[in-house]
This record gives sequence, structure tokens and C-alpha cells, in this order.
Amino acid sequence: MISNQILQNTIDGLKNIAHVDLFVLDIDGKEVASTSSDVVNVSSAARDFVESPADSQEIQGYQFFKIYDEQSLEYILICTGSGENIYMLGKMIAYQIQTLLVAYKERFDKDNFIKNLLLDNLLLVDIYSRAKKLHIQTDAKRVAMIIESVNGRDNNALEIARTHFGTGTDFVTEVDEDNIIIVKDVTDINKPGEIAKAAEEMQAGLEKEGLSGVRIAYGTVVGEIKEVSRSYKEAKMALDVGKIFFDERKVICYSELGIGRLIYQLPIPLCKMFIKEIFGGKNPDDFDQETLTTIDKFFENSLNVSETSRQLFIHRNTLVYRLDKLQKSTGLDLRVFDDAITFKIALMVVRYMKYMEKFT
Repeated sequence: MISNQILQNTIDGLKNIAHVDLFVLDIDGKEVASTSSDVVNVSSAARDFVESPADSQEIQGYQFFKIYDEQSLEYILICTGSGENIYMLGKMIAYQIQTLLVAYKERFDKDNFIKNLLLDNLLLVDIYSRAKKLHIQTDAKRVAMIIESVNGRDNNALEIARTHFGTGTDFVTEVDEDNIIIVKDVTDINKPGEIAKAAEEMQAGLEKEGLSGVRIAYGTVVGEIKEVSRSYKEAKMALDVGKIFFDERKVICYSELGIGRLIYQLPIPLCKMFIKEIFGGKNPDDFDQETLTTIDKFFENSLNVSETSRQLFIHRNTLVYRLDKLQKSTGLDLRVFDDAITFKIALMVVRYMKYMEKFT
């Protein structure tokens, strides 16, 4: 069903072209949209017109027209005035609204199909038969993207996204009250970096439209429509894992999650056991800021002592002293590759556990 706001916007635009006041009523004679408040009470006349066999009729100086959705009567259009010119204008306007109904019904059917596709609510045979019926290409390369903003999904966010990105072979929908989902056709995109760039442009465009704190996560590219749900699940994981380990990034891809996506799937009791084994009774949060900065910079420079000391503006021996001190307290020497990996994973596990505490 087309929204009343869409109908109102449509007849406002048509009035500016035809210079005729228009009124749209439902089959019970109730006003749905209008371009003027000066119309006399025509509800009774509209109900009589609904019962009549005529598709158009002049009543009380107004032109009445029936608008159908397939074979079902949906609306009554009323044009102010009478005569041949008003009649012709009314016929064209009624046809325009009827065409709009068909277009929105098709969009609704496609939207419903995409939602069920994302949620794995369709059998394989149904996926291909419905896609064919809706003229959706089944073997196009697609990727699922999830858009999240700080204040959740407000009423305008979905329409903004549809206006900007729901054109051509891309689909914009939602399956909950929090996020917007774009199933994007990337057939003409040859490099992964181009998808990232498109996502970054989307993120910037939505914030420019007034949405705040927009983050976009996307899955891997799939070549069959039946695999779109997998790309969507990957995007959901990328959104969550990105908040934990890449919170400074506005756009995150599933393929960039690395070991983070493995840690994300670990049960919390196992994580606690691992941290206890690595740090004993200590908590990495107890490290002072100097130690934490040293650790981050050391990992950032791929365990290079000279480069790390240079960037920290400290003597090489000072850095060595800090690393020795850390080794005594944890038993791990970050200059040894295996110990460095263990320490890095342990820090990520701690970060994951802190994130999950918010939901317990």
C-alpha cells in the first residue's frame, strides 16, 4: 500500500502542473490527501459513486474518477471544476496515480522478497522462482551492507537511504528497528577497494543528510542470489566485531576482521580461563598508561625496538628496560614472536570480554 504522504506529495506536484485542486478519498469516502481545504462535503457522493458502475462521473460540479489496484478499487480522485478539459486532466492524473500504485506494489513485493532472503526464510526453489517473477537477476555479483547510526534508525533514515542508494539493481530494506540494509549490485566493480570507497561515500552522504555517527559494515561479494544471506550474516558480524576491535573506523569489511572474528565466537568462560593463565591474577587494565602506550607502539612497529624508541622519543635502553619490566610481571617477552602473538591475542580477548559485559 502506498503511503498517504507519497500520495500527498504526488497530487501537490500534479496541482502545480495542472493548476487544478485535487482530492483523493478511500472507498469509504474518507479523505486521504488533498491540495485544498475548500472542498464541500462529498463523502456521501463518493460512496454513491463507489457503488455505481461508472469509472468517471461529474457530480456537484466536480469530476470523480475511480483508481484501481489491479482489479480492486482503491481510491476515488476528485478534480475541482467541470467540462471536457477538466475531464481529460482528471483521466491523466488518475492514470498517473494508478501507475504509481503499481510501481509501489512491485517495490513492496521486491522488498518483502529481499527481507525473507536475508533472513533465510525461503526455500531454494522459492528463491529462484520468485526472483524470476520479480525480474531480479539471480547471478549478479552482490554484497550486503548494514548501516547503523548513533540514534538508531529514525523514520527518515530508510527513505533517505532509498532515495540515494535504492536505485537500479540495488535494494534498500530493514529487518529490525535498528539498522538499514543495502543489497548492492557490484557487477561493475572489479576491485575490493572500489567497494570500500563506495561504502565510504555512502557513510559521508548519510551524515551530510543529518544522520549522526553512521557506521557501515559489509560482507564478502557473492555471485548467486541464494548466497546473499551469507553476506548479510558476515556484515552483521563485521558490525559487532568492528565496534570491539576497530571502533575508530566508520567502514569495516568482514574480510578485514582477521583474528577478531575468531575471538568474537569464543565463549566467555573460555576467555576468562585463558586470561587467568596468561596474566595470573593481574588485569591488563592495571598497566599504567606509559606501559600501554609502549605496548601499542611496539606492536604498531612490528616489534622493531629501534623504530619504536624513535617514535616514543626515548632511548633504546629505556624501551628495553620497559619490555624487561613487562616480562617480569607477565612472563611474556614481547621481543619474542610467539610471546608477542600470545600477548596481542590476550589483549584482544580482554577487550572482547569488556564489550560483552555491557550485555550481561
